[in-house]
Amino acid sequence: MKVLVLGSGVVGVSTAYYLAKAGHEVTVLDRQLAAGLETSFANAGQVSPGYSAPWAAPGIPLKAIKWILMHHRPLVLWPSLEPRFYGWMARMLANCTEDAYARNKGRMVRLAEYSRDVLRDLRAETGIVYDHRERGTLQVFRTRKQVDHVIDDTRVLDTFGVPYEVLDPAGCVAAEPALARVRYKIVGGLRLPGDETGDAHLFTQRLATICEGAGVEFRYGVEIGSIARSGDRVEQVHTNIGVLRADAYVAAMGSFTPAILRPIGIELPVYPVKGYSLTLPVTDPDAAPVSTVMDETFKVAVTRLGDRIRVGGTAELAGFSQTLRPPRRATLEHCVRDLFPEGGDLARARFWTGLRPMTPDGTPIVGRTRYTNLFTNTGHGTLGWTMACGSGRLLADLVSNREPHIVHADLAYDRYAT
Repeated sequence: MKVLVLGSGVVGVSTAYYLAKAGHEVTVLDRQLAAGLETSFANAGQVSPGYSAPWAAPGIPLKAIKWILMHHRPLVLWPSLEPRFYGWMARMLANCTEDAYARNKGRMVRLAEYSRDVLRDLRAETGIVYDHRERGTLQVFRTRKQVDHVIDDTRVLDTFGVPYEVLDPAGCVAAEPALARVRYKIVGGLRLPGDETGDAHLFTQRLATICEGAGVEFRYGVEIGSIARSGDRVEQVHTNIGVLRADAYVAAMGSFTPAILRPIGIELPVYPVKGYSLTLPVTDPDAAPVSTVMDETFKVAVTRLGDRIRVGGTAELAGFSQTLRPPRRATLEHCVRDLFPEGGDLARARFWTGLRPMTPDGTPIVGRTRYTNLFTNTGHGTLGWTMACGSGRLLADLVSNREPHIVHADLAYDRYAT
């Protein structure tokens, strides 16, 4: 079967890999000049099933007000006149209930745990290297109140069988020795030993090379204009290089997926949530993180990627703006300087921003649409790297009419019609 994949981020390339492995003839289109140059380019670097949870949760509306008022605030809202933004926000607020949180968390953990296992299999099969480490993640608490509320997190982890360790300051230092220099700032921590780290951009580019070796064609610099359908099938895709046809189509364009599907009657509730990162060279390996340290106060992740440190965080709702805003950089610099003051060279840091495709319930939209040969693989939010391989394998199974290895019906677009 000939399959056209729209998008060459980590999700699109992972999908192409599994489609090719299933024996399909695969072509990938992207407007960029290489794979992984948008949201996959410089994310926080975490493969974190343990942190797979929806932003929509009980108590979040009140917490959001607090975050917005902080000096180094993790949440930023810009005024908008866009009706879709308010519709998305209303749906998100509707998911801030105990029942909705439990349902959405279950979906996300299911896919994320599966994806981590699939990634490990892919690594064993291909030998791919991408500055990965299997050293877990450590969430550090700066206040006693945060420690007192850790039971809320562990209760959810217990429900889904995710291993964890609740640590005192000495335990945090044992897991991340560089924190000994700032031990007095830490009250406790929560460690998830099953999580991993890695460079999503490096992974995407190297997997694209593996895909090309397996016969996948990548066509870069291609602008997708529109999708034409007839009845219950997609017939062709109109691009700046002409009309392209296939037997099946996969829409994996991140935050830009809704715009291409809206004209054919598919209204995906995906909104761009802007994130920022810094990438700086390690100056002292002993003063740098071993894996990922999550600063609970500022919602910032500090991750070791080989000889670099990646600092990622902030949720900014500003539409499709990709302006690099100095206050967001200041927050990232504050966190890495505060926790790892001698670990990296901030003077040589590269500042980046990307648009995370977020659904109001946190769960990506992976599966069939109302058109029998059109599939979506988008809406992963901050967890695209965590869920990419599992989503790609699941999607390839659906395109191939094979029964996937996990329950999947509640991941598809249909859930918004019920």
